Amino acid sequence: MSTRAKIIEALAAAGETPVSGHDLADALGISRNAVWKHIEALRERGYVIESTHARGYRLMSAPDSLTPDAVGAHLATKWLGRNLICHDITGSTNDDAGRLAREGAVEGTVVLADAQTAGRGRLGRDWVSRPRLNLYASLLLRPAIAPADAPQLSLVAGVAVADALEREGIEAGIKWPNDVLIDGRKVCGVLTEIEAEADMVGSVVVGVGVNLNSVIGDFPEELHDRATSIRMATGRMVDRASFAATLLECFELAYERWREHGFAELKGDWERRSVLIGKPVEVAAASASAQGICIGIDSDGALLLKGDGDEVRRVIAGDVTLVGGYDR
Repeated sequence: MSTRAKIIEALAAAGETPVSGHDLADALGISRNAVWKHIEALRERGYVIESTHARGYRLMSAPDSLTPDAVGAHLATKWLGRNLICHDITGSTNDDAGRLAREGAVEGTVVLADAQTAGRGRLGRDWVSRPRLNLYASLLLRPAIAPADAPQLSLVAGVAVADALEREGIEAGIKWPNDVLIDGRKVCGVLTEIEAEADMVGSVVVGVGVNLNSVIGDFPEELHDRATSIRMATGRMVDRASFAATLLECFELAYERWREHGFAELKGDWERRSVLIGKPVEVAAASASAQGICIGIDSDGALLLKGDGDEVRRVIAGDVTLVGGYDR
């Protein structure tokens, strides 16, 4: 955590009580003059910090922006997001993270943006990326796995997002392979992209878009009956920096469980949130389509469909719809 992030964290934790420059200097191991310089730099970035003679500093408000200092003040991870790149605007955070991967960036590098001009979802679909409303993040991972196992990371991400939403007091559902829902409407999408040799993954970029503070008018008309946000579901605004840190912590925990034990370790967490199990579904894939009753997922993340007889079919890729509607 940077020195400025530590100052933000200390002032936020103190609430209405001023924190003296002397106490900050002692806690951070720097001079009082250095504390003052950091405070001035934070003010230039939009933080409103009150200073009272002989009493100290008090945080009055923070800018609604995703910066390393703002996210770092909440971050509790060991390695994920410790190399954090934040953009006001970019084309695609996935493209940025992919370029960093090719340049040798370390595992755990995270790219965030306040807005994207070329955000995308699965199957080449556009991802609406309005400025300063939501979370657009890409996580660079380097797991020692075969390329065939990389799609499991979309499912790991779904579990992590659902965990983060539950910390916000929201019950989330998951639709295979990469959608997270609130009340049957999509709140999050995941796009996983890999670079690999024939038998080993070099890097995986997991892109996560979570609708935090959008309202219905921020979505294209064709998505009005299918999309939602935390704000729409709860009526309250979300602190984007705090949520970003929560999501990274949840992802790190889920990823480490997956890396150590495989997807079987997360299978139960995924299935208890599934909106598909026990329902008729249709899967459209490049080679063929499949229909059946979803009975769960396999230990490697494949979707399991039961047909008219006792045959169970494994589906490893495709676009799923619930027969009779998007969410039922």
